[in-house]
Amino acid sequence: MPKASSSSRTFRSTPRLVRVLALLVVVTQSLISVTGATVRVTGSGLGCPTWPQCFPGSMVPVDHHEVATLHQVIEFGNRLLTFLVGFVALACLIAAWKVRPRRPRLIRLAWIMPLGVVVQAVIGGMTVLVDLAWWSVSVHFMASAVLIWLAAMLYKAAAEGDQPPVDVVPRPMRRLLVALTAVTAAMLVAGTLVTAAGPHAGDPETPRLGLPVLTLTQVHGLLVMAYVLLLAVFGVWLRTARPTKALLRAYGTACAVVLVQGAIGSLQYALSVPEALVVLHVLGSTLVIIATALLWAESRYRGPLPTEDRQEAEPIPA
Repeated sequence: MPKASSSSRTFRSTPRLVRVLALLVVVTQSLISVTGATVRVTGSGLGCPTWPQCFPGSMVPVDHHEVATLHQVIEFGNRLLTFLVGFVALACLIAAWKVRPRRPRLIRLAWIMPLGVVVQAVIGGMTVLVDLAWWSVSVHFMASAVLIWLAAMLYKAAAEGDQPPVDVVPRPMRRLLVALTAVTAAMLVAGTLVTAAGPHAGDPETPRLGLPVLTLTQVHGLLVMAYVLLLAVFGVWLRTARPTKALLRAYGTACAVVLVQGAIGSLQYALSVPEALVVLHVLGSTLVIIATALLWAESRYRGPLPTEDRQEAEPIPA
């Protein structure tokens, strides 16, 4: 009986597998942002008062008269979720590494995922060690926002080629997308500052940002309006740009997501930021990041997926 060749025994990944795992990275990164918000609104941020241990001398929660069991469970559960996020990120990296032909850009994006989880964990630990100082919580969320964006880029990269990007919209529209991305980042930062000045600190004893919540909310609201305006202008131009179906889907998704997110934010403010709406608003923020990232990605074309026997470009799909 002939022996199996070494090539048949070697695991080879596929772009489809990388795409599925990249989608799981997007989902788990969004999930840990949402559970982080749950930690904050329930006042469980110091349920594990130290890091990397939960309590001095113990990696897991212990019975403690000064810390409620529920707070320990919520905070420790969020820490455990980091391992799931890291596992998925590592699996995605391995899958990207095993794709043939070798794709450096795909591998670079995939490498960022597990390294980013490590950075997230360190920032999260720092947040605990500085007793949930408002600025540390803001940095923690923004780190997650960057990873969600890059995970969306990885998801897109797994389904496209590696050729130099070609704009599928006129250059002024690409500049508009640059402005939209900058406004998105500013909008997220402003949102973290609203949270930093608001009542949900993660622990009742944590000092808040000493700026008026109303003023910060108005700044955040103005940035949301700027986002909607830029998106509307982009849509008007899009009607004459002969866009791809994928770009139209991405644009429609971005419009729907930001409108729903705006409604949640308005309701949250009107009802004095109830806990459930805060968590829902954080979920909406992750969806805005994803939608904007995909809109950015779909406005460029990098050619078809490479194969071992074909590297030529194909026309831009309709």
